[in-house]
Amino acid sequence: MDPFPINVSVSSPPSTFIYIICSAPLIYFAIYHGTKLLLDAAFLYNRQKKTASPRGCRRLGLPPGQSNIHDEFDPKYRRGVPPDEEEDDDGKPNWRIKALFAYPIKSCAGIEFDVADVVGTGLAYDRLFCFAEYVTPSNNSNSPDGEKAKDFRWEFRTMRNGRFSKLALIRPEIWVPDPSSPSYSPDLEEVKSGGVLVIYYPRAIPSSSSRLSSLAIRLGMALGLCAREASFRVPLHPPPGHQYPSVPVRLWKDFPVAFDYGRHIPAELREFLSPDDDDDDDDAPPPLTLFRADPASYRAIFRCAPRKEQLGFQPHTAFADAYPIHMLNLASVQDVAERCSHAIPRLSVRRFRANIIIQGPEAYAEDAWKRIRVGGGRRRTRKETPDQKTSAEKEDDDDDDGVEIYTSCRTVRCRLPNVDPDTGIRHPTEPDKTLKSFRCIDAGDPKNACLGMQLVPAVEKFTIRVGKRITVLETGEHFYIKMLGPGDPAV
Repeated sequence: MDPFPINVSVSSPPSTFIYIICSAPLIYFAIYHGTKLLLDAAFLYNRQKKTASPRGCRRLGLPPGQSNIHDEFDPKYRRGVPPDEEEDDDGKPNWRIKALFAYPIKSCAGIEFDVADVVGTGLAYDRLFCFAEYVTPSNNSNSPDGEKAKDFRWEFRTMRNGRFSKLALIRPEIWVPDPSSPSYSPDLEEVKSGGVLVIYYPRAIPSSSSRLSSLAIRLGMALGLCAREASFRVPLHPPPGHQYPSVPVRLWKDFPVAFDYGRHIPAELREFLSPDDDDDDDDAPPPLTLFRADPASYRAIFRCAPRKEQLGFQPHTAFADAYPIHMLNLASVQDVAERCSHAIPRLSVRRFRANIIIQGPEAYAEDAWKRIRVGGGRRRTRKETPDQKTSAEKEDDDDDDGVEIYTSCRTVRCRLPNVDPDTGIRHPTEPDKTLKSFRCIDAGDPKNACLGMQLVPAVEKFTIRVGKRITVLETGEHFYIKMLGPGDPAV
């Protein structure tokens, strides 16, 4: 063995230098593609901003984040107030309108109002639009009443139908022409169509997107650079000279003719409603479209409703199920909520999609109402001068005798309220199970539960406001009558 071995040492570059050299391509890749992702996200955000504000128009409804039912879970609303106790501590009627909602697209999110116009079909803009699928004898698996198609037709879709519970997440906005807007011009398309319906929906990542594009969208949404909602717009009214096809659409047993707005629906929305679709044509869902009700084909109402000989006009609706206006008593909803709190801790009144929400009466007092008056009819409980009146009292005076409304029918409930309006997720049993355990009260349909009342105003046009007094004029019996056919002519 060599006692004096030769040791050769090779000096190596510092480890930091090696790390920098090896990481340079990764750093370049991250900077380049990260910048590209941010630019793509910013582009998507800017594109979104451009579609959100129609020119020459103003948005209707309460501002975002504001609601008259923000305190809907307060237990005080469960306590019925005697109707002879005229006012609360704020000088407002104890029995009054708590909130007003219109639902421009059937089964989609609602728009809340402080003041709303009522027209022949109910609250203005309510249920003027609906989604529909083109069904055939072979693909009709989503019929609302289980009936199979015998021919080819367009058939309405709601949250009652399978995957369409996600309609709850589609959020419409109504924009109407505003001559005071700086961008207003009578030549604008938005003005010619009498306004615009802007339709928002949760942004879906197209299945055809590359991984990089998908990552850009996700990153943009996470950083707030890209809106979590996409949107598109449709004319509020078909403009002069329009070329929208007029097509029959099946709504229960009626076939009203409506305008087909399908050309406006983006592929992204179709993908949001059918995320599990693939390229196999045999398994693809039926074609989807959006219909706008044609005023010339509104559906006349006969069952349980006052007749033309009595009112001077025959009540009618656009795409509402059966009647112009749906009313709910907040105390009744709170009672149901308490009974099913084991399954749904906070059951919102919004699940039941009423137009008018009232406060004051005890739970289910409305079951026996036959006629009510909204506004007017205030009895003075003290001597006062006009300057001493509250704003609500002055509004009642402006209404003179108020507006008479017929409570024509109880609202027979389906499973639609099982869908959470905030998530679009359907509860498997509630509140339907709880309702059926104690609210099958109408001999006309003893197998289904009732909650709320269907209304027919005695006049075709008027204005309604939150805070208006509710006065019961007549009580009596109700008997639900099922629809027999188009327009119920035999009822």
